[in-house]
Amino acid sequence: MNLNIQNKNALVCGSTQGIGKASAFGLASEGVNVTLIARNEEKLKKVLAALPNNNQNHSYIVADFSNPKELKERIEASKLNFHILVNNTGGPAGGPIFNAELAEFDSAFTQHLKCNHVLVQAVVPFMKEAGFGRVINVISTSVKQPLDGLGVSNTIRGAVASWSKTLANELGQFNITVNNVLPGATGTERLKEIINNKAAKTGLSVDEVSTNMMNASPAKRFAKPEEIANAVVFLASESASFINGVNVPVDGGRTKSL
Repeated sequence: MNLNIQNKNALVCGSTQGIGKASAFGLASEGVNVTLIARNEEKLKKVLAALPNNNQNHSYIVADFSNPKELKERIEASKLNFHILVNNTGGPAGGPIFNAELAEFDSAFTQHLKCNHVLVQAVVPFMKEAGFGRVINVISTSVKQPLDGLGVSNTIRGAVASWSKTLANELGQFNITVNNVLPGATGTERLKEIINNKAAKTGLSVDEVSTNMMNASPAKRFAKPEEIANAVVFLASESASFINGVNVPVDGGRTKSL
């Protein structure tokens, strides 16, 4: 299948590790000009140097997603235009929703929804002009089935999914699609953090928690970041032109709902 996205420009958030980094590599492998964005400049430089097709116009932007105003300024200062936006931000800390502080909701809402919105408002005018746009939000299977012990995350991810569907309805007429990729348990630093926290709270060993989580999926294993990135790259392509406003679980079959 010809994805036909050579020489398109992509902005990939949270791209110094995990799913964001794998998505950046996947898009670069297809000939896309990738702009990385994250808060750690040293890590950004390392990923930039390692990107495939380094003769492409790859670049990076340093920005902190706890500050939407700064993010907007950094994007505007770059003077770059993008056909593809991959929204991807590390999840909030775990814990029961009843115990969550109001500040936790505020912080997560800012990082996940407000910053997504800032970026969409920055990139969509060019997408309309180009007659091509792809917005892919990396969220969580919790938008279909809330996950135990991730109260704030479940709440905010659901808000992002609703925002995304609304946006898809508004932008579809311009050949701009907006879709959500819902990763299951994936071998990232975020997963290690979740496993360690759960082990500490339950008294189970890290290996026991890992095994229980793997057994929750029919695949009996964790996803590789590259497997999630494959879905991101496809949704970014010409071949996904009539897929719009959907949640795509990439979880090995773990989610029980249809």
